[in-house]
Amino acid sequence: MISEKTLQDLEFTTVLEQVAEFSISNLGKEKVHTISPISNKKKLFFELNLVNEYVASFENENRIPNHYFEDITEEIKRLAIENSFLETEGYLKIATVTETVNELKKFLKKFETYYPTLFKLSDQIEFTTVVSDAIKKIITSYGEVADNASPVLKQIRKDIGSVRGKISESFSRALSKNIASGYLDDIKETIIDNQRVLAVLAMHRKKVKGSLLGSSKSGNIVYIAPQATLGFSRDLQNLLYEEKQEIVKILRALAEEIRPFVSLLEEYLVFLTHLDVVASKAKYAREINALLPKISKNRNVFFKDAFHPVLWRKNKVQGIETIPQTIQLNDQQQIIVISGPNAGGKSITLKTIGLLQVMLQSGMLLPVHERSETTLFNTILTDIGDNQSIENQLSTYSYRLKNMRHFLRKCNDNTLFLIDEFGTGSDPELGGALAEIFLEEFYEKKAFGIITTHYANLKVLANELENVTNANMQFDERTLEPLYKLFIGQAGSSFTFEVAQKNGIPYSLINRAKKRVETEKVRLDKTISKLQKERNRLQKTSDNLEKQKSKGQEHIENLQEKEQKLQDKLSGFQELYDNNQRMLSLGRTINEMLNKYFQTNNKKELSANFFKWATAERTKHIKKNPPKKKTKTEKVKEKEQAKKQQEAIKKVEKEVLKKVVEVRKEKQKEAAKIAEAKANYIFKVGDRVRLIDGNAVGTIDKIEKKKAFINYGLFTTEADLVKLDLVQAIKRK
Repeated sequence: MISEKTLQDLEFTTVLEQVAEFSISNLGKEKVHTISPISNKKKLFFELNLVNEYVASFENENRIPNHYFEDITEEIKRLAIENSFLETEGYLKIATVTETVNELKKFLKKFETYYPTLFKLSDQIEFTTVVSDAIKKIITSYGEVADNASPVLKQIRKDIGSVRGKISESFSRALSKNIASGYLDDIKETIIDNQRVLAVLAMHRKKVKGSLLGSSKSGNIVYIAPQATLGFSRDLQNLLYEEKQEIVKILRALAEEIRPFVSLLEEYLVFLTHLDVVASKAKYAREINALLPKISKNRNVFFKDAFHPVLWRKNKVQGIETIPQTIQLNDQQQIIVISGPNAGGKSITLKTIGLLQVMLQSGMLLPVHERSETTLFNTILTDIGDNQSIENQLSTYSYRLKNMRHFLRKCNDNTLFLIDEFGTGSDPELGGALAEIFLEEFYEKKAFGIITTHYANLKVLANELENVTNANMQFDERTLEPLYKLFIGQAGSSFTFEVAQKNGIPYSLINRAKKRVETEKVRLDKTISKLQKERNRLQKTSDNLEKQKSKGQEHIENLQEKEQKLQDKLSGFQELYDNNQRMLSLGRTINEMLNKYFQTNNKKELSANFFKWATAERTKHIKKNPPKKKTKTEKVKEKEQAKKQQEAIKKVEKEVLKKVVEVRKEKQKEAAKIAEAKANYIFKVGDRVRLIDGNAVGTIDKIEKKKAFINYGLFTTEADLVKLDLVQAIKRK
């Protein structure tokens, strides 16, 4: 169990706010803010694998499709009510959500080997096109009920078109007649209540038959609907009312058809919200260079080059370098006591370890080195910052004592505790003594922990307990500037008087303060300070020696490499020289034979001498490279091996032929599917296409009937849709 207080102490909500910035939906953002540590290990590993696979998708070619979705919670609630229906926009939102889920399911099934955990998540959801098909059958992509949604609607709209035609025709006649009579104003006509009316001069209003619908502000013009159009207008209003009633009837029937899928639509929302949360974690992980460390069953925490993600992000914006920390907790280093001056990074180191552990146990990746390793804790306890409780009227120390009681009750060997400024808030001697007892109790309970303190007695106790280690945050002893690097193995000096002097406190006052402090305390702090300075000096010397050693080794390797290259060249020259000498010797012998032949013209002698010489050369070659004689057993074995090889080759050939036949069948099926998909594809404006027999790719600007107008950038051309090949479909927004 990880309490809400621990999450607040470690500023976990700040991390969630940063993760929520990457969410693409409101439901996803809301869900991110509810992320908390997952106690079920199986569920936690599942969540971590989901995020890890999504991060991997950024690096390969098979990117996860866009999974933006609109919140259809209200539509689902309304749809669940009997005899209810939705507006057309609501149905389209539902259709888009179902199509998004179906597209993701198909993608993840195809790439199951790449994304096994994401596939498992999607496989829990039913695949069906019933909902989207039913909606698309009734509602167009423009959000209107289609004419063929019902025969009645089709007839009503046909009648509406006819009546509108008659209204237009009769109005045009009345307009022409009144223009000829000179009854109209210069504007001639206008629109009132979605109806065309004549703009009649007020003096002629009684001469124009029709219904008076209004007048201009000056009263010089009156607006009259001609008598001839009034009857048709009444018919139109009746038809529009009938159309509206029929649309409601169709939408109610559509609601009845998809109502059984309400629970499935709710599952779709849960799935898409979950995927949005996973994607948000993955995008955040990519920004902070996070990865999934090894999670061990053994008690071992090893964070190498660990960054505090909130600090890293803040520093990056300001152009400041963030120093990573490396820290390890195991059975031999169970508790670490960090000491040293304030503002050296003790608290941030403490928070880094705690926050990273909480992030991991909440299904998030960590900004650490790939060789890092950790384990899972049942409980993480924190006491960080000023915990004074005004509400409960408790002092800081009382509050911390109450917290320690809680720690002692919950601590066990599967606990990580983090305490900042351990033992403060009371009398140093009494508080320090009580802090010692608490530390011993945590130690006995075998809990892992990190504490920060200024108390010398805790530093001494850390040296005395076998599996407790002192550590300090490094400071530059000359400038007293913090280096923000953790050093394990030695307590840190508080540098109290040195820091005071650096900040302008008069030396005389510092001297008086020193005299008031116990001599032994000053001596101890001084000794620690000297040791720390000496260690820093030795560390620098060690680093310089290591660099020199590295350079020397590099120089030796370069010399060895050059020597090897020279040796290889010498060997090559020697071989070339030997070959040249041999070729010269052979050439001289052949030259002598040819000269003798030119003088005697005796072919038989030339042939005999040549074969005699060639035989002698062959004998020399055999002496230098004698052939290995094979025994009868070896010859028999050779024949058997050759026979086995032939049989194996024939067997493989048969298997390969079978597989080739199967692969060909699969390829034919796949090709048929692709051809069918291409044949059934409906081209849209914005699609990127090419002509079937061409290579140039363009974008569809306009589609008229069965022709497309393709924009190639420099020019536009026209082509039949059947002659086009889809390159890339336009992405839905």
